[in-house]
Parts: sequence; structure tokens; C-alpha cells
Amino acid sequence: MKGSSFWIGHRYLFVLFVLNIFIDIAVGYIYDMNMEFTAYITAFGIIFWALALAFSYKNHKKLIEKYNDDNNRNLISQKQSDSEKYWGIIREKEDFFTLWAHQIKTPIAALRALFDTSEEDTTEYRQELFRIENYVEMALNYIRFDTMSGDMVLEEIYLDDIIKQVVKKYAPIFIHKHLAVKLDNLDMKVLTDEKWFSFVLEQILSNSLKYTNEGSVQIYAEGENCIIISDTGIGIRKEDIPRLFEKGFTGFNGRFDKKASGLGLYLCKGVCDKLGHNIRIESETGKGTDVIITLKKEQLKKDNLTKM
Repeated sequence: MKGSSFWIGHRYLFVLFVLNIFIDIAVGYIYDMNMEFTAYITAFGIIFWALALAFSYKNHKKLIEKYNDDNNRNLISQKQSDSEKYWGIIREKEDFFTLWAHQIKTPIAALRALFDTSEEDTTEYRQELFRIENYVEMALNYIRFDTMSGDMVLEEIYLDDIIKQVVKKYAPIFIHKHLAVKLDNLDMKVLTDEKWFSFVLEQILSNSLKYTNEGSVQIYAEGENCIIISDTGIGIRKEDIPRLFEKGFTGFNGRFDKKASGLGLYLCKGVCDKLGHNIRIESETGKGTDVIITLKKEQLKKDNLTKM
């Protein structure tokens, strides 16, 4: 494009060039000049015009490059400005939502206090309040997720302690739904981030309780680094299993329930990936669901030492 624009813009030089050659030949013919002399004159004219074209083309290229550089700089500057404005808006919205999520915890705490002092049966209200708390916490962790690497504290913790804390949090739902909870072979240490790993366990246990109406939920360890959360719930359709960790995917159960956000398992997978853990799900319709978490203990130790 640069070359073609030059030739189009300098087409008058071609006209003069051709006209010059024609005049040289015509003058030599009319005045019966020596053909060798005429050829020299013509050759000199060709060389002159060639140099003129080369010089003009060189200046043309410089102007085009300068023009493009100026445009590129302006474009880059504009893009940077637009990008800064965009991310400024995003950060502002994140800050607002984070503030809102923390503020909403105050009326939630007040409602819980009212339920605690009420003489009426507030079990159903407590269940809904508990769900609200979980949704707010999940929303906050969704915002924090992209920057969780800077918030991770990898340390060896007792698996039994962290699971009992999570189960205790969900004890009212176990009692309300008359579901048994079984904890086996959990007396071991694991290397993970307590806060984020608790979040993963909470999301999995919340799903188990949501889709289990009778029977039990069992949490146990296999080997040194494999944890299994097994329920006797309604199970998951085979065709839904490969997509369970996709963002926004709710599957048949979620569409039927109409309360699923499709974020819980997506965040679980993302957190496990960043912690170096593996998570997978095995299930069969009507026969319950197993969520298997494999903690890559040695790899975590190595990565942690490298960062230090």
C-alpha cells in the first residue's frame, strides 16, 4: 500500500520522465544529431529522473513511517487511557460490592440475634438466613478469587480440625433434614490454605445437603492425601458430569431446583487448581455423589519453598 500510494501520488513524474525521453529523441531526430550523442543525453536523463524518484521515494517512506509512528503512539496512548478508565470502573464496582457485602452482614447478624431470642419456632427462617450468609460469602470469594494467590498461606493443618469446623457450621441443616454425618480416618496433616480449603469444603457440603433428603453424608480420607465427600443424594446425570466445573453451568439438578448459580463448583475447581489440589466428581442418578479431592502434598512443599 505504501508503494502504490507513492506511485499514484507521483504519477506526474512519470509523465515528465516519458515526455523528457520523447523530447530528447525528437530533438536529435529533427536536428539530425549523432545517435550516440542522443543516446548519452537520453541515458543521462533516465539516470537523473531515477535519482529524483529514489530521493522522493525515500522522503515518502520517512513521512509514512513518521505518520504511522505518530498514529501508533496516539493509538497506544488512547488504548492505555481507555484501559485505565475501564479498569478504574471495574475496581470501583468491586470496591462498592465488597463494601456492600460487608455491610449486609450487619442486618444478617441482627436477624440471627432476633431469632436466637425469639420464643417461636424460627427454624425455617434460620435456614434461609444461613443460605443468605453463604451466598454473600460466595460472592465475596468470587471477587477475591483472581487475587487469591497473594492471599494464600500454605501450612500444615490437621484435616480433622478443619472438617469438624465446616460440619459444625452446617449442623443445623443436618439436624433439620435428619441426615447423619460420618467422619472417618481424618486424623492426618495436610498442606493447604485453611481459609480457601474451608471454602471448598463448605461449597461441596452445601451441595450435598441441598440434594440429599435422606441417608447421610460421609467424609473420609483414603491414603495420605485423598479426601472424599460422599452423599446418598439424588445424584447427577452422566451427561452433566463433564461440565460441572464450568462457570455458570447448573445442569439438570440446578435447572430443576432453580436456585443454583453455577458458581460454587466453578470456584472450587479454580481454588483447587491454585492450591495444587485436584478435584473430580463421580456420581450416578439416584445413587448419590462422591467428590474426590487429591492434595498434591509434595508438589505444594516444593512450590512453597521455591517462593520463599
